[in-house]
Amino acid sequence: MTLQQILSEVRTFDGILEVAPQPGSDYPEIAWGDHFFYYAPDGQVPRRQPYATIVTKDYPDDTASRLDGTDRWRLNIHVGPTVLTELTGHDPAEVDDSDVDFGAEDVFNPHPLYGAYGWVCVVNPGARTLDQALETLRGAHLADRRRVERRHSGG
Repeated sequence: MTLQQILSEVRTFDGILEVAPQPGSDYPEIAWGDHFFYYAPDGQVPRRQPYATIVTKDYPDDTASRLDGTDRWRLNIHVGPTVLTELTGHDPAEVDDSDVDFGAEDVFNPHPLYGAYGWVCVVNPGARTLDQALETLRGAHLADRRRVERRHSGG
């Protein structure tokens, strides 16, 4: 599955806000070319973390996925500890970096930096992970929506 195919699917979610910094924008240069997803039906960038991201390059403190190679990118999704364990077989509190090849393609892994916080990632999702990745993205979107609605209802 290509990056564009996943983006097309995510863009169909109700209330989606996609932030996709481009060269020359007000966003930091390091974020140019990446994508950040929120439930934000008002179209305003919220003051909270996105529920999913797509990164297209290594960041200075995040190189384990080897994204600086040709045609490599990574889908990151906040799923919580239970789903992380189901998808990766790892307990988020006990991820041993030596046991994980964060650069493996088409495999769910704990996020190299945020796995302990319930984030999973997939480098170049493909035949093995695509359906589950899309389902997981939908679930993360709905969870973000529930959080937003709960805050707005005062609950």
